[in-house]
Amino acid sequence: MAERLFYTMGEVAEMFDVNASLIRYWGTQFPQLKPHRNKKGNRLFTPADIEVLRRIYHYVKECGMTLEGAKRVMRGARAEQTDATTNMELLERLQSLRSMLVAVRDSITIEEDVPEVVAQPTPAPAPAPEPEQRPEPEQPKRPQYVEQSLFDF
Repeated sequence: MAERLFYTMGEVAEMFDVNASLIRYWGTQFPQLKPHRNKKGNRLFTPADIEVLRRIYHYVKECGMTLEGAKRVMRGARAEQTDATTNMELLERLQSLRSMLVAVRDSITIEEDVPEVVAQPTPAPAPAPEPEQRPEPEQPKRPQYVEQSLFDF
């Protein structure tokens, strides 16, 4: 979403995919969350309020902490909060990347884009040419020695 000065309760509830009543409840439980109110009494959230809500949402919904645990962490050391903020930013980037990849996957259909592959037999490799055979030079024939025994006569 584009950076704006104020966001309404409905927009914030939609951002986090929670009921508006849950955000109102978190506003009573966490002193860091102080949305402005217009003349009608409607809550208007600044980007700083949304960052606080992001941290609350991360601790309670994603990490599974209780509200008391989330309060302790949010009151805790700055280093822990900085690490958590960095982790949340990384998580947001990964989620947006995943949603983009899912959209690309859904836009690609196997039937339309990929031609059907039909298995064809692969041709046998051509036989290697035989090396030229030279005729061997004729050698003089030797007489064969036949052993005769005395009993052959």
